Amino acid sequence: MSEKKGTADLAAEEKEGGSVLARFLYDWLGAIALSVVVILLLMTFFVRQVTVNGHSMDDTLDHRDRLLVSSFMYQPSNGDIVVITHGESLNEPIIKRVIAVGGQHLQIDYAANQVIVDGKVLNESYAKGRTIALAHPTEIPDVIPEGYVFVMGDNREDSLDSRSVKVGLIPVENIIGKAFWRIQPFDAFGSL
Repeated sequence: MSEKKGTADLAAEEKEGGSVLARFLYDWLGAIALSVVVILLLMTFFVRQVTVNGHSMDDTLDHRDRLLVSSFMYQPSNGDIVVITHGESLNEPIIKRVIAVGGQHLQIDYAANQVIVDGKVLNESYAKGRTIALAHPTEIPDVIPEGYVFVMGDNREDSLDSRSVKVGLIPVENIIGKAFWRIQPFDAFGSL
């Protein structure tokens, strides 16, 4: 057997090497395309990205923080940070904290700076400033109606929220989802 390879053998090896590379590139591009499709589906149906606009959630969230919001099978709970499509007369999404859900008794004692849900004073370590009555206050029902939530910003002195007629009680169907992860700024990256 000759140690020298013939021209036909070299051509066959080059062709096989080229087809291995082509197969590798094809598989790699296919994996990338599938990943992009999966990410787009997730972002469309399960997770959204939003940017905080304003200071109503200071110091929990800062203006221009970027958040991931999950809407998949979400039911609001007390303490959740939620993104809402709009308030009673606002045309843009807002980010607030759920204070009370349908069926819960709610009372706000402005003089004592207390929020009371189902007879218990909330421990609101996240709240900044005093809980004050807003201009154009709304009448807060003793019991939040089913299908609605009462929301407030953490920055109680600078938040347009359910205390105002401009926002009012929020129908559950107007909640886009729960904010669960901060993606920017990078130094604050993590769960909420």
